[in-house]
Amino acid sequence: MYPPHLVAPMREDLTSVGFQELTTATDVDTAMANAQGTTLVVVNSVCGCAAGAARPGVKMALSATDVKPDQLVTVFAGADLDATARMREYLLPYPPSSPAIGIFKDGELVHFIERHHIEGRSAQMIAQHLEMALEEFCEKA
Repeated sequence: MYPPHLVAPMREDLTSVGFQELTTATDVDTAMANAQGTTLVVVNSVCGCAAGAARPGVKMALSATDVKPDQLVTVFAGADLDATARMREYLLPYPPSSPAIGIFKDGELVHFIERHHIEGRSAQMIAQHLEMALEEFCEKA
């Protein structure tokens, strides 16, 4: 498990733009059970592709599009082990992946961006991919 002081700035990278951090399995179950409309889930990570592409890409996409998910939630792989394990159950049939980005609509996983879709791509490419998915699955504000 990663030390809290190491992951704190990586957590804040998403919470500072409105993501709710889910740190326990119960938090995940509560958030998913109460989710209505669209939910954007980010499985955060300490890896370079999370720092260089996933988190910046998510933030770019959210600031660039008029369509917004109803909920923004995140779990941190390697830090919140129970929460991440539970979220990965909701992300099935996809194998564990971090970082990863999922979109749920009315509780159903409708879009998933796995690590291999993030690794080696720029933040701008991730943002463009996510913007298209948000426009497809989210309601206009």
